[in-house]
Amino acid sequence: MTVFSAYSDEEMATYLQEQVKDGTVYTDEKTLKKQSFNPNATGGETGLARAFVEVGSVDDIQGVLRTARKFHIAVIPQTTFSSTVIGSDGIAGAIILSTRRMNQILEISKEDSVAVVQPGVVNGDLDQEARKQGLFYAPDPGSKPFSSIGGNVSTNAGGMSTVRFGATKDNVLGLKAVLADGRVVKLGGRTLKQAFSYDLTQLFVGSEGTLGIIYEVTVKLMPIPLGKSVMGVAFFKDMGALAAGVTAVRMSGVYPTMLEALDGNTVVALDRYEGTHYADNSGSMLIFRLDGSSDESVGVLNDLLAQHDAQNVKVTTDPAEQKALEKLRQDMLPAVFSGNNHLMEDMAMPLSKLAPMMDFLQDLGKELGIKIYTAGHAGDGNVHPTFTWSEDEDEVPAVIIEALRKTFWKTLELGGTISGEHAVGMLKNQWNNPELGETVDLLQHQIKTLFDPMNLLNPKRKID
Repeated sequence: MTVFSAYSDEEMATYLQEQVKDGTVYTDEKTLKKQSFNPNATGGETGLARAFVEVGSVDDIQGVLRTARKFHIAVIPQTTFSSTVIGSDGIAGAIILSTRRMNQILEISKEDSVAVVQPGVVNGDLDQEARKQGLFYAPDPGSKPFSSIGGNVSTNAGGMSTVRFGATKDNVLGLKAVLADGRVVKLGGRTLKQAFSYDLTQLFVGSEGTLGIIYEVTVKLMPIPLGKSVMGVAFFKDMGALAAGVTAVRMSGVYPTMLEALDGNTVVALDRYEGTHYADNSGSMLIFRLDGSSDESVGVLNDLLAQHDAQNVKVTTDPAEQKALEKLRQDMLPAVFSGNNHLMEDMAMPLSKLAPMMDFLQDLGKELGIKIYTAGHAGDGNVHPTFTWSEDEDEVPAVIIEALRKTFWKTLELGGTISGEHAVGMLKNQWNNPELGETVDLLQHQIKTLFDPMNLLNPKRKID
């Protein structure tokens, strides 16, 4: 059957160019390939976009959306393009709308303890600027040095300090966005409490660009804690024992800032990567941090670790040694990924089910004969198992797919979620019904239709 459009590609490109006054429109193949296919995501190339637009203003955003409505073209929001779940890769014939050029910190208010930023501001840059005024921005995903606030909001990014300060959603007070029909909305504000309306601010947090294009975000800032910072490591016989120790520490009242877990496989990989000898301790490693701590809280922590049979506990207040421990945690992923094809997952468990999940993953690797490296933010129940296979295999092996499916079903059986902080994208959009149930699955589609009736914004992502 012959199908032809009312408009030529040249006409659509010319119209788009006319709508973007403050930004830049790219249609060259080199740029389109670079911005359409994210090497951080697992799933292969999904399609070459027709245009990549770096917007410079709200007017540009409205112009791109005007073009999309006129020609029925999908729009893929992007900032730093670091999604691991095919959440911002190109779709064939789509327009990629990048807000990375909108990267200004508009305000840091010490009096109100807030910052107002554009979506392209890098998380770590905001934190550094806030610290110059005695404040800090708490959410700290592993991508902190390069991921943007806009992307963090769209995915509800978490991180190592979530155990104490919450995820991105707990630190967003308000935002401004352009809807698919071009209307501008202001949601929330800069007050620490707000009980007037339906909480549309939180509806946008984690929406993965499917409801509107965020162009301004107001976030909470925290005062830098007084007192000393303490970091350390402890070793346990396995991840189940580590999880039990973490639960005791978390409930003790010492308020840890970081409780990071690494299983034995991961520790061996780190030793290989760093030239260290942590695996000589055997078992699993816990990296912990207390900020604004006292001698009493450090004493309580040490007592609890001893009660749960932690071995080779080391505690330090030395900044250089703390920096080395932070680097150890940051190098965990490159250490695990080195020499392997890999797929890192992202489940969050009820705290009481963390140990059973850790045990399940250990048994699953043995059952299927595959190497699983398990780490995670143990303090908030976030588990990151990495499934690896030979670099010689281009396609994801059937045994890895089987392992993923069994892991997801076990997560749901234990009352967890299959996405703690990495979002859904296209990697998990077929799991809405199992995780949410038919009624909530349908409600999600109805909400999407209300905000984006033409289904132009990041289609097939988050929900299918």
